[in-house]
Amino acid sequence: MAQLPSWLKPSKTVPQAPWSAGESNWKAKPKTYGMLLLGLWIFGTGEAALVATSAGQSPWTVFSEGVSLKTGLSIGWATFFISIVVLLFWIPLHRKPGVGTLLNVVFIAMSLEVMIPFFPNPTEPALQLTQILIGIFIVGLGSAIYIPCHLGPGPRDGLMTGLHYKTGKPVARIRLTLEAIVLTVGWLLGGTVGIGTLLFALLIGYSVAFWFGVTARFNTWYQLKTS
Repeated sequence: MAQLPSWLKPSKTVPQAPWSAGESNWKAKPKTYGMLLLGLWIFGTGEAALVATSAGQSPWTVFSEGVSLKTGLSIGWATFFISIVVLLFWIPLHRKPGVGTLLNVVFIAMSLEVMIPFFPNPTEPALQLTQILIGIFIVGLGSAIYIPCHLGPGPRDGLMTGLHYKTGKPVARIRLTLEAIVLTVGWLLGGTVGIGTLLFALLIGYSVAFWFGVTARFNTWYQLKTS
């Protein structure tokens, strides 16, 4: 079997980056905060591309919708309480929130709100599929920029990386498992599932791992250049 070119190989772990912070989840250089906000904005842009297709939300949004239907809460409040519960799972994984954890909630929501109108609303299946794949690719890129900042991942990404460090399992496999679980529970609760939902659950872990690999190789190049 032919091997992938080195620049296409995914990373099985969270890489270091030239913009990574030190040991603190709250203190960093301005470039780290800049890359954090950029990564969060790109992440939200990818989510906006998915929403604009009207062909299925990400699994976590399906989960939020299902909880909303069963509890009478709005999707926003359901998402908030789900985030709190997810953060509780950080405790046995020894994960600590940071400024990035807080900005995740606010900045991704802002990006989603602003960027949705910029995307088309395709009705043809081929165009919907194309935009879905682009959205997943963009979400992976945003993740690979903001997570290596080490200023605290978002609640869901923190759970993913915490399980990765705890179990030693590849990031892609952990992410796929989490997405599959919340998708199934959300669907059983009455959340809307579409082709975009299924593709997101199947591909987001590999998109993140691919962009982690790109970040790792960029960091190697940067270290050689500046040494």
